[in-house]
Amino acid sequence: MYRSLLFIGIGSFIGGICRYLLQQLIQNNYPSSVPFGTLIVNITGCFAIGLVYELAARGNLLSSEMRLFLATGLCGGYTTFSSFAYENVSMVLDGEFYYSMLYLVLSVVVGFGAVHAGILFIKLIS
Repeated sequence: MYRSLLFIGIGSFIGGICRYLLQQLIQNNYPSSVPFGTLIVNITGCFAIGLVYELAARGNLLSSEMRLFLATGLCGGYTTFSSFAYENVSMVLDGEFYYSMLYLVLSVVVGFGAVHAGILFIKLIS
């Protein structure tokens, strides 16, 4: 258990730093009202997690600890959007279209609502 947490933690540390550096590089060199840095991070993270899970599905190419390091740690620290996208794709591939759409809509609508609620809460108490 602790060994797995260590792999996830190290991967998250590296992924978070990579996310920050890439976002800054893109935003500083291509200033825009659209957050292209975050968009590029999300897209590259989705591609990376697809690679990791397909390699893991092929048998002995990745140990369970390496999968945790790469998918949960590195990709998760880099962008949780990749996990969200992978979970939705997995549900679609498993024929669970209803649950995929439910998860997608709830995540986006409730997520936006939660961000707004957090902003309103701070405005209310300050």
